[in-house]
Amino acid sequence: MLVLWGLLGCLVFYSHATVSPQHASEPAFWNWEYYQSVPRWFLVDYAIGVGASLLGSLAMLRRSRKANILYVVSLAAVIVQFGYLFATGMVAGPIQAFAIPVFILGVAIFQIWLAGMATRRGWLR
Repeated sequence: MLVLWGLLGCLVFYSHATVSPQHASEPAFWNWEYYQSVPRWFLVDYAIGVGASLLGSLAMLRRSRKANILYVVSLAAVIVQFGYLFATGMVAGPIQAFAIPVFILGVAIFQIWLAGMATRRGWLR
């Protein structure tokens, strides 16, 4: 499930990073001004977050302890990403705008917990 979660994150990142003015008017996307206002470092942080999450999940499948550090890197990127969004007021309004970041943060914390438990039980080498 965590590999699928990582793949979904990469798909959402790809759609975010490649949005064009033509697609920005479609209902599935936010407004074009939002995409133009996001700094380049934010996209790099976003890529690190979803990439580290996916690589951490793949490391878990390979029974590698590298999953631990990859999940910590992913959590750090998530904190930076949503910290920026909340600090700049880009995420404000309905409860859905708050629930999704909290859910993503919860999954990142769960991944770290799961990798730690797997390490303690000797499942990861």
